[in-house]
Amino acid sequence: MKTVVIATKNPGKVKEFEHMFGSEYKVESLLEKNIDDIPETGTTFEENAIIKAEAVRDQLNCTVVADDSGLEIDALDGRPGVYSARFAGEEKDDEANIEKVLHEMEQVSRTGRSARFVCVLAVAFPDGSVHTFTGTCEGEIAEAKAGDNGFGYDPVFYLPDYGKTMAELTAEEKHRISHRGKALEKLRVQGQNLLQED
Repeated sequence: MKTVVIATKNPGKVKEFEHMFGSEYKVESLLEKNIDDIPETGTTFEENAIIKAEAVRDQLNCTVVADDSGLEIDALDGRPGVYSARFAGEEKDDEANIEKVLHEMEQVSRTGRSARFVCVLAVAFPDGSVHTFTGTCEGEIAEAKAGDNGFGYDPVFYLPDYGKTMAELTAEEKHRISHRGKALEKLRVQGQNLLQED
C-alpha cells in the first residue's frame, strides 16, 4: 500500500483526504507526527501550500502533500482568501468565521453573493521538486447556515445547481464537486506516478 503524508492537523481535511485517496493509500497526517504547525506566511494559496509541503518534507525526508484552501467572496474583494481559517481571529473558530462573513454580507443583495472555494495542492519530493494542482468550486454565500456535514464555511456556501449548501451534501457529492476533490483529481490525472511507493 502506498503511504501519503498530508501536512495538516485539521481532522476535517484528514477525513476528506482519506475518503478521496481510498483504500489504495494509507493516509498519515501531522496528527501522527511530532511536527508543529507550519506558519502560513505566503500571500497566495499556492505559496502557502508550497511552504507547508516543503517544511514537512524537509523534516521527514519523504513525499508530502500539503493544501492551502479558502473562500473568496466577490462582494468582499476576495476576502477572506488566504486568511479564511483565521478570518475572525487567530484561534481558527469556524462558527466565529461564519458569523463574521454573514455580518459583512448582510447588506449584499441575493444577486451579488457570488463566491468560490479555492484549493491548491502542493506535492513536495525528497529530490527538491514541487508540483502544484488547483481546484475551484463556484457558489454563493447563503443568508443563513444550513446543513451539518463538512466543516469550515460549508454551511453558508450555497450551490445553486443543487439547491443546497455544501454542508447539506453527502460526502460522495461533496468530493465529486469540491475544490479539494477537483485539485486531487488533477493530481491523479496529471501525476499518477508522483506519489512514492511505501
